[in-house]
Parts: sequence; C-alpha cells; structure tokens
Amino acid sequence: MSTDAILRGRLVTGSMDVPDGIVAVDAGVITYAGPASGFPGLGLGGAEGTLPGVAGRILMPGLVDLHCHGALGSDFSEGSAEGARSAARYLHSRGTTTLLASLVTGSPEHLVRNLTVLRDLADDGLIAGSHLEGPFLASGQCGAHDPALLREPDAGLVADLFGAAGSSLASMTLAAELPGAADLVDMLTARGIIPSLGHTAADHRTAVSFLEQAATGLAGPGNSTGRVRPTVTHLFNAMPSLHHRSPGPVAASISAAHSGNAVVELIADGVHLAPETVKMVFELVGAENIALVTDSMAATGLQDNQYRLGTLAVTVDQGVARVDSTGAIAGGTATLLDVVRSTVAAGVPLQDAVRAATAVPASVLGLSPQVGELRAGMRADVVMVDRDLDLAGVLRGGEWVTPLG
Repeated sequence: MSTDAILRGRLVTGSMDVPDGIVAVDAGVITYAGPASGFPGLGLGGAEGTLPGVAGRILMPGLVDLHCHGALGSDFSEGSAEGARSAARYLHSRGTTTLLASLVTGSPEHLVRNLTVLRDLADDGLIAGSHLEGPFLASGQCGAHDPALLREPDAGLVADLFGAAGSSLASMTLAAELPGAADLVDMLTARGIIPSLGHTAADHRTAVSFLEQAATGLAGPGNSTGRVRPTVTHLFNAMPSLHHRSPGPVAASISAAHSGNAVVELIADGVHLAPETVKMVFELVGAENIALVTDSMAATGLQDNQYRLGTLAVTVDQGVARVDSTGAIAGGTATLLDVVRSTVAAGVPLQDAVRAATAVPASVLGLSPQVGELRAGMRADVVMVDRDLDLAGVLRGGEWVTPLG
C-alpha cells in the first residue's frame, strides 16, 4: 500500500476510541483508519518507533467550526481578502481545518462586499462557506453587534445578500420574533441555507415555531445540500435567561436538540459559559446534538490589546474581549482546540467533546462524507495532540499545515 503518511496513536473520533490505531494517507485522502493490528502490509515488529505519533499521541479528525469571525488581527467583516485568507490559514494551522467565516452586522453595502470576498475564499477551498450573524437581530439582545445597523428582514436586501454570496452562504442567524422572520426562514430553507435562532428575545412558543418551521423546510424535497437541521447560535448567550415561568428560547432550543431536531452551539471557552453549564447541556441533549464553536474574533492568536469587531471598538484583557462602549462580551479569543480542552476540563468525556467539534458540525453543513471523521475515502484532515490536548501537528487535505512536533 503506497502512502504519503502513516500516523500512529490513540484514535478518537465521534464513532471510535482506539487505544492503538493507525491513520494512513495517500494523495490527500485517508486510505486506512483503525486498529494498528488491522493495518494491511505493515510489519509492526520493529517499525513502531518509525511511525509518527506513537508515544502518547492522540489522533482526531480535523475540527469544524460553524461560528468564527476572524483571527490573527483580521476580522472577516473588514472586507479584506488578504486578511480573511490570513485568518483562515491561521485557524487551519491550529486544528480548525473546516470553518464557516462569520460576519457581524454591517451596512448593506459592507455585507454585500464582505460576502463577495468570502465567496472567493469558499471557491478556493479555504473556508466551507459564510455565516451571516445579522443584521436581522433583536436590538435588546444585540450583544457585540452595532444596534444602529440592525433591521427587520427585508426581501430586497436578502436578495442582494443571496446574490453576493451565491452558494457560499451556508447559515444565517436571526431573531424569530421579528416581523418577516417566518418568511425569511422559508427563503433560507428553500436554498438549503441553515436558519439559526439567535440574538433573540422570542418567547417559548415563537422559538419552538421557528425551529419547527426551519427543520421542516430543510427536510423539503428541494434541498439537496445535505443540511437538514437548524442550529441555535451560541445557546444562552444573547437570549433571555431560562426562567421557570418564562422558559423562552433556551428551553425551546434544549427541547428541540434533545429530540434531534436542532443543533445547539456552545462557546465552551470558560468565558461565555460556566463549566457546569457545558456539562449539563451535554448530559441533557447528548453530544450528537451539540456543536462546539469559538465565536473567535481578530484577537485570536494574539495578545491583549485593542481591536475591532465590525464597527465596534473592542478591548481584550486577560483573553476576554469586551465592547468598549457597553462591556458586552465581544466574541472569543480561543481556538476550537482550546474549546475542546475546556470542554473536557468541564467533565465531558473526550470522545463526546471531539464529536461535538467534528462529526456534528460536519453533518450540520452536509459535509459528513468528506470531513468530521477518520475514515477511508475522506479528506485527510487530522489533528494530532498530546495527552494534555496540546497541539502536536495538523494535516489538512494531506498537507502538513502544522508540522509534526
């Protein structure tokens, strides 16, 4: 068997945990992933020391992030092709081999410009597509979005956004209670674009109706994208807290996820959510219904300093980003591998954390045949870590974007 790389270590994916495994790669594709004892043509006696990743290494699928705004000083909302490419490549090098580039609320002109830039990145394979987080959000739950730029769904603007993005637009966050939101859900699902409930003050009934309508629409015969489940944008953040007499969108989202009809995003970085909350959600809805995300912004990979998120000035202090004018948390500064590590530290089993950062978001995007697992025939995206889950190497499409350390 001709291979470009043979990696050995503990294999941890959403479907298997193999203490002594091998991943073989040829021409950018996985040709074998499983127990070392079953790898054909390898004389393991005496060869063990020559295989990268033997001593305490863990091999995982490349991570998949549904929600990130930038990194390494660049914000996807800046409209800079060079900056967007730099951010995407940095995230690849830190283990996030598949990502949606997220845009914060902006003017119609800037949104069209930014979607056009991201369309080119998607065409080049640097990103899996774009995610519009706004402008159709609730003003009272705007978080780190400029409230002056928020608006109700508008068919003309939506048509312009669709035209700029083409098929690269994969997801849109919107508030369920806005006038015209239900019509917009139908417009999105007809194109296989994922409606994501978020930045919302919707009551429980409205949130339930939104998620049911989105799920039904994605299941329609006209959707050939493979995207079949709506999502919830960073559960708990930018929505009313759960109250026993006013359950709101949190309860609706947890119920939909528990039944398998939605996937909830968790920013499990130790800042946006308490560790106990993260563990509770995994226990309530199961890893198969959770997507770990970063909500990463331009400060990711850099030191504390002043930055911008869209139109807003942001200060990062001790790794926590906050909007200067309001003090609201302004996205994250962790990578997805950092989030996996924090999730495990919260008491979630490693395999569950990996599943929520790989197989689940890949399935949300309709990319399960290609990414999110270690299986023969899939793209050779492999993340190698040590016992402490610190990065040791990254393969993306069979190429070393971070050489084995």
